[in-house]
Amino acid sequence: MRASNLALVLRAIAEAGPITRAQLATATGLTKSSISGQVTDLVAAGLVEETDAPPSRDRGRPGTMLSLHRQGAAGLGLEVNVDYLAALVVDLGGTVRYRHVVTRDNRGRPAAEVLAELVRLAEAAVAAAAEQDLVLAGACLAVPGATDGSTIVRAPNLDWAAVPVELPLPATAYGLSIENEANLAALGELWFGTATPRDFVHVSGEIGIGAGIVVGGELFRGAHARAGELGHVILDPDGPSCSCGGRGCLERLAGLDAILLAAGVASRVELEQRCEAGDLRALDAVAEAGRLVGVALASVTNLLDPDAVVLGGVFAALAPWLQPAVAESLAAHAAKPELLVSSLGPDAAVRGAAGAVVQRVIDDPATYVGSRD
Repeated sequence: MRASNLALVLRAIAEAGPITRAQLATATGLTKSSISGQVTDLVAAGLVEETDAPPSRDRGRPGTMLSLHRQGAAGLGLEVNVDYLAALVVDLGGTVRYRHVVTRDNRGRPAAEVLAELVRLAEAAVAAAAEQDLVLAGACLAVPGATDGSTIVRAPNLDWAAVPVELPLPATAYGLSIENEANLAALGELWFGTATPRDFVHVSGEIGIGAGIVVGGELFRGAHARAGELGHVILDPDGPSCSCGGRGCLERLAGLDAILLAAGVASRVELEQRCEAGDLRALDAVAEAGRLVGVALASVTNLLDPDAVVLGGVFAALAPWLQPAVAESLAAHAAKPELLVSSLGPDAAVRGAAGAVVQRVIDDPATYVGSRD
């Protein structure tokens, strides 16, 4: 009962912003004495802070307002992707307090070597959090593949399979969790994006293409946690072979590698420069990728009927040239979701990873409070 009430109170404070004890009692249905006990525990654990209410002519002595303590618990987000590593820290209010990205082609590199480099990024993030007097509540790692507990089951674009993940990080209340990067990108968009609806499909465009599906404000994982494998929707059964074992998958035809090859450029930066300069080959390559992404998304949206599709990752950076082709292709197949561009771009997954830790604090503060006793 105590754990349930702590979560109820902290969630109400998180959703309402500065709130009085009386308002909190009304919002939660708990008695004032129960509220007082829960607030005392949350303040002592550094999750909630009290501030004076603004003066008012309609009442006497100012009361106190309760809000999340931004110098309290924080979340560490980590990401391994095909061409970069990232570390990011957010505080309890969701503000980014540290961010570091290292561009690196991880294809063909041994998993142990990549994870050792990730540990160095994580250690720098832990030190930065400590310098700001933030207490890390846990860490979450985003990876471009399927995960199971503490193992990366399969990450085809990295050529990894059955890779156990043990990062020597400081002990925290919730430890380390591992999650698919497309799912975390969708959650990042939900929690930190701009005017994101509660029903949407977030498309993570990188070397691979993934999708995170959010229904009613909750991540949809599917029966076997494989929902959202948009990159492996087959568009051409006789097309090029894919790392998944199939042929003609969307990511082989419209992923970043395919776009760079069609545009005749070596990097994403050069691609964007060519598009900005009006280079027809680059523009045609991006538009064709957009058309194919739109074809795949038409089936998804006709099946799921989301309010919106959010273009993320490299697709967000290429949106000025890619989005019109996606929209035209969707319309041609009678699919009419709102087409949005991620406000988080390539940071969506690592933001979602850090946010997942913060969300766990809000959903289960008793564990965090217990770790501080």
